[in-house]
Amino acid sequence: MVILQAKNLRKVYGSGESEVAALDGVNLSVEKGEFLAIVGTSGSGKSTLLNLLGGLDVPTSGSVVMDGKQLELLSDDELTIFRRRKIGFVFQQFNLIPMLNVWENIILPLKLDNKRVDKRYIRDIIDILGLEKKCDSLPGQLSGGQQQRAALARILASEPDILLLDEPFSAMDSYLKEELQLELKEHLSHFPGCTIIVSHDRDEIYRLCDRTMVMGEGVNLVCGDTKELFDEPRRMMAARLTGCKNISRAERRGEDRVYAADWGIEFRVHREIPEKLAYVGVRAHDFLPVGEGTQTENLIRVLPGEKTESPFEWILLFQNADEPKGAMWMKRERGDKQIPRFVHVNPEKILLLEE
Repeated sequence: MVILQAKNLRKVYGSGESEVAALDGVNLSVEKGEFLAIVGTSGSGKSTLLNLLGGLDVPTSGSVVMDGKQLELLSDDELTIFRRRKIGFVFQQFNLIPMLNVWENIILPLKLDNKRVDKRYIRDIIDILGLEKKCDSLPGQLSGGQQQRAALARILASEPDILLLDEPFSAMDSYLKEELQLELKEHLSHFPGCTIIVSHDRDEIYRLCDRTMVMGEGVNLVCGDTKELFDEPRRMMAARLTGCKNISRAERRGEDRVYAADWGIEFRVHREIPEKLAYVGVRAHDFLPVGEGTQTENLIRVLPGEKTESPFEWILLFQNADEPKGAMWMKRERGDKQIPRFVHVNPEKILLLEE
């Protein structure tokens, strides 16, 4: 059942020659129980879209429909009440009331709306988010991560129909971030509404989200099942945002062959080549070492360049030794110390990308 719809949303700032379209005809439907990610580069329109979906701004044209109500038609007072009852926000700015302690901040929306404070339910949320020893603390006495968790607890306590999360784990260390991502996923598994998150964290998106929407220059470039989008991003920007570092201009050469112009390599592929093919991509871990003399498809002789190490892997910049052009990235586990003389790419792993 669809709980939230954006219909041909357009948001324009300025006028005349200074006019800028932050959104230009975005359509979106989100169903109950769904967890959707919105991703894009800076200036792509994702934050503008989140503000419109949450009723914090009004579109220049188009509409946002939630629970059967068209948000831009509500009066300011009606919209304030609707947001408080139906929508939960967690932004990069936590918006905690500085003179209220954590407990008071969490229950404040309930009191404003004359709702019953279910202390047991709220205690469960506080325990899940690791704030049980901070209930009496003021926001100024909390770390950034603790403030972020308090803001998240506040919206979960209000039991809204829709959660809008803007980089909700950005201020947390990696261990706590991963722990809370798993806790949040479990907590929201029975959430009857929908959750929309704006995030730059690919691992976070992959763990949490059912669908991912990729934005660029104010439009929806592609939207689909998250895991399928990582496997087959279809658009160049989607490939970059899902972590593909190796992208080359490409041209078709027959039914099952493409030429990567920036690398000087012809690849055989096992996917259908799109009519508007513009790029090919290869993820860094899909360059696989092979022995000299091995007969295999998509064989590349390695001309090694700079090698950098991290705690668990190393990265090698290399070129095609037979036609040295642009560099590619290869990732290997740290225990695999030898730089390979040859690598190959499985034809099924070549990403075929439109503009």
